[in-house]
Amino acid sequence: MIVARRYFISGLVQGVGFRFFAQRAAAGHQVRGMVRNLDDGRVEVYVEGDEGSVKSFYDDLLAGPVYARVEDIEEIVHDPAGEFKAFLIER
Repeated sequence: MIVARRYFISGLVQGVGFRFFAQRAAAGHQVRGMVRNLDDGRVEVYVEGDEGSVKSFYDDLLAGPVYARVEDIEEIVHDPAGEFKAFLIER
């Protein structure tokens, strides 16, 4: 079953390679979507994929890259839209 989630990740998540980390993790879990920095210091991630892969991807986001410190992840459930064919870093 394909699911979609939007995550808002807070903590020390900008300037530590979080977007590139998320892109690599997405490739490993074969999920698609996007990641971008927000002006308020959080990182936004939208992801679609099979339920198990999205859960494993979430676990990677929770851990974050070496220099990050994830304090919270807000999760919003979406209906899959199928608009992404890959996992993109948006600026």
